[in-house]
Amino acid sequence: MQAFDFVSARSVDEVVAVLAAGGERARPLSGGTDLLTQMKEGRRSYATVVDLKRIPELMEIRFSAEGGLWLGASVPCHAINKNADVQKRYPALRDSTGLIGGTQVQGRASLGGNLCNASPAADGIPNLIIHSVTAHIVGPNGTRQVAVEDFCTAPGRTVLQNGEILVALEFPAPVKNFGAAYLRFIPRNEMDIAVVGVGASVVLSDDGQTIQSARISLGAVAPTPLFVKAAGDALAGQPVSEESFEKAAQIAWEAAKPINDMRGTIAQRKHLSGVLTKRALRIAIDRARGISTVDSLGRLNGHG
Repeated sequence: MQAFDFVSARSVDEVVAVLAAGGERARPLSGGTDLLTQMKEGRRSYATVVDLKRIPELMEIRFSAEGGLWLGASVPCHAINKNADVQKRYPALRDSTGLIGGTQVQGRASLGGNLCNASPAADGIPNLIIHSVTAHIVGPNGTRQVAVEDFCTAPGRTVLQNGEILVALEFPAPVKNFGAAYLRFIPRNEMDIAVVGVGASVVLSDDGQTIQSARISLGAVAPTPLFVKAAGDALAGQPVSEESFEKAAQIAWEAAKPINDMRGTIAQRKHLSGVLTKRALRIAIDRARGISTVDSLGRLNGHG
């Protein structure tokens, strides 16, 4: 790793100024679990790295029944996992934050950092998409908001422009009869990168028998995490049934555009996209009905 200047910023304005001055040679550091590894391996090189962990508003978690969940971009995964509002109102978030590395990594890694790293196989991004999250961005030209499904533009690339940073993730207030889940397939029990990841969310009718609306998202099957709107639209107004799940799974299968690599083949990944869509939908529906399910941190793998 080459030498670089390290700035421990104390305000968003300070970060914006340093990044704007540094241009492509400056980079913010939220948790650093991806960035530092990339720099050590020589895949990225920066003259200036700006630490965000000392900025209070980026480390804030707050919830209100009217406004929903406001999650600072640098809040570490372990803080999300133990937060009472997350556990009660957004239990599916822990499906992702519990999978991002081990205990030590979760003490640094953040959902905001996971999003800004823009890996197609990121475990956090499909979950953000199915929760209809809005990304709040601050830069030299002020503030703007972007739907999280539009945030990643290519592997490792996002909508962030020179001097801009992600400051927070805004989750809508949970509605009645809402449930969500994220599952991934990995080839072994140990920590690994997803071969396929699928997030699903639903809103059910009061009797729990009809899907009023749904969102499906896929990871590791395209250059960016996918929001498969057509799969969710196909479920709207449909009964909770295997036939409905199969229809959504077929659309997810068609939407997946994976590649062959050392972790999986195109055929395997497309197949898993359909299988995991059905399984994630079942868990999401159980949660919407208030039924306890086996925590998906049991993580679907090659042995299960």
